[in-house]
Amino acid sequence: MATSVVGIDIGSAALRAVEVRDPAKAKPTLQRYFEVALPAGAVSSGEVVEPNTVASALKELWSKGGFKTKNVVLGMGNQRVLARDLTVPKMSRARIRESLPFEVQEMLPVPVAEALLDFYPISESMGEHGPVVNGLLIAAVKEAVLGNVKATQLAGLTTVDVDLIPFALTRVMLARPRLMGTVALIDVGASTTSVVIAKNGVPQFVRIIPTGGDDLTRELMTGLETDPQTAESAKRALGLAAAISTPAEQKALEIIYRVASDQLTSLRNTINYWINTRPTDPVQRIVVSGGGTRLVGLPEALAEMTRLEVVAGDPFAEIGLARGVNAEQLRGSGLDFAVAFGLALGCAA
Repeated sequence: MATSVVGIDIGSAALRAVEVRDPAKAKPTLQRYFEVALPAGAVSSGEVVEPNTVASALKELWSKGGFKTKNVVLGMGNQRVLARDLTVPKMSRARIRESLPFEVQEMLPVPVAEALLDFYPISESMGEHGPVVNGLLIAAVKEAVLGNVKATQLAGLTTVDVDLIPFALTRVMLARPRLMGTVALIDVGASTTSVVIAKNGVPQFVRIIPTGGDDLTRELMTGLETDPQTAESAKRALGLAAAISTPAEQKALEIIYRVASDQLTSLRNTINYWINTRPTDPVQRIVVSGGGTRLVGLPEALAEMTRLEVVAGDPFAEIGLARGVNAEQLRGSGLDFAVAFGLALGCAA
């Protein structure tokens, strides 16, 4: 395993990267982090649309960020990734992976040949015909994954792993801070929202919802007949808890409440599904991350709707910082780099 590895978060507007030394150690070291902007249209919902454009941005990222290794870990976490409960006969993980194409075709939205499959074991129990392994089936559309890998190859980088973004976030938000009990991690990104329910830091349930912060921006653009920058500014200024003073602000606030209400209802229903199917293991609290959770009043509204404590995640607990890394600056922008950090740490798994 590489001594140093870089996790890359490929977003619609920016590339973010974090280099970690000794990710397998109890206290790995964050060496450096950096981000560069992407032109509009180069990436859509986490998938590379223009490989050459993204490759050029990656080269800029490496040059300006000073990254010392070309070994990288990428993440997938959009609507082209599926995570579902799966129970299989007890056997080695290698044999389980070999058997997946024959076991899961009916669960997939695409033919097996067009998907990349993996299995994440959670627990063991006795089934009707003997010992079984309970876990999560992870399936991704092969074309989407290989498109992102191609961009890194064009940039002269080596992709050593592709990880599920909700797993990466669980790693840094729940597992390393050692949050015990049953906790829901909700990450609201630009185009997707992920919900992970973990027990003692181990993921038990994953859902990826194809809506995010950009949906609200687009609704504001349409409703207010304005440009993206003005819509984004209105979203950040008003949120869910602002006092309004003009008819334009009233209209914007009505749009924000309508869209946010739909998203919050979807989140509540997802958590309720877990509660209804595992009534003896209720969710005890919610940890939030992602740019979308910075909407003013959203954490409070989520707490009111679910009747659960809602706290902001801290991705940089239990981490060493290299010389030259400013801890205060890192924490100021930390949530933006949580995915990349979690991906880098996943190289140790």
